[in-house]
Amino acid sequence: MHLNITVLEGDGIGPEVIAQSIKCLRSVEETFGHSFSFKKALIGATALKQMGSPLPDETLALCKSSHAILFGALGSPEFDSDPEAEMWPEQGLLKLRKELGLFANIRPVKVFPALVRQSPLDRNLVKNTDLVIYRELSAGIYYGAKTKDAENNAATDTCSYNEKEIGRIAHLAFKAAKKRRKKLTLVDKANVLETSRLWRRVVLQIARSYPEVQLECMFVDNAAVQMILNPGQFDVILTDNMFGDILSDQGSVIAGSIGLLPSASIGTDYAMFEPIHGSYPEAKDKNIANPVASILSVAMLLEHFGLKQESVAVVAAVLKSFSKKIVTPDIMGSSKYGTNYVGDFIADNIIELNDDFNINDKNIDLGKSTII
Repeated sequence: MHLNITVLEGDGIGPEVIAQSIKCLRSVEETFGHSFSFKKALIGATALKQMGSPLPDETLALCKSSHAILFGALGSPEFDSDPEAEMWPEQGLLKLRKELGLFANIRPVKVFPALVRQSPLDRNLVKNTDLVIYRELSAGIYYGAKTKDAENNAATDTCSYNEKEIGRIAHLAFKAAKKRRKKLTLVDKANVLETSRLWRRVVLQIARSYPEVQLECMFVDNAAVQMILNPGQFDVILTDNMFGDILSDQGSVIAGSIGLLPSASIGTDYAMFEPIHGSYPEAKDKNIANPVASILSVAMLLEHFGLKQESVAVVAAVLKSFSKKIVTPDIMGSSKYGTNYVGDFIADNIIELNDDFNINDKNIDLGKSTII
């Protein structure tokens, strides 16, 4: 298979973790006989400084001409600390999602057996955590009308949803639940928000088409608590843009590091793959950033295009790095290995697997794995 991939390194540690992901894709090329071409473009603070826009027209055009987008991270303290700024890096990502119609953000949260002690929560609480968050990505409060009233020192952000926007991601979430443990949790604030009441009405109607899936509805404040008290109770979480943003970051705490969690942003015509972490400017160019979330995003990219064996091989290599304790400083308290070394190790251990592979800590050295 040949894929044209647009690479958006972004800001901070983005270029460093993306470099490791490209190493892994090159390894997949060599091992499985595929062909991947990479073209880089600017986004975020880097684009703002160099081209005066967080999403230059050239970047958008390149993304629209590619099969997939590999994204790093964006954000810069100089913009974060300026509330009067008319433009900021995050606007580039929001516009990109809207322009490409990326309405579904898929964020798996899994506690790996080898890293169960990495979690700040009790081992017995988190060891069975294996959930996926389906976050609506192209509507809601992030895209609603915004007003500023300088005279009264007031501001307004409008949250708006319609049935189509809710329905298309709800169907994806229900289909995912059918293939997993057949449970879906809708997270909303239907006791307060009119948009959440619409979510409930639409999702309850759609649920009739998926009788094999158990649907529960949970208020977001309770969901946040339950994710800490008993994360193993969740299978598929379906929620809106803002709630999904918050809950998926909370999920990274369960896993033990935000540097472990990948994501896919999917639309009808385009797909983008990225770690959920931010730009972490304090770690820039220090060779300490964890590349695993970005590399696991590559596994999601491969699976999206039907390259299941290749995806599993990437995950197997990541798990081997855990087994061998070849990890960055945020994992296991290690300070022995850096970003580049971990990326090299994972890329070098992407191999073809037997058809009967099955992942666990005992057979990881045999190169056996399974996709998360």
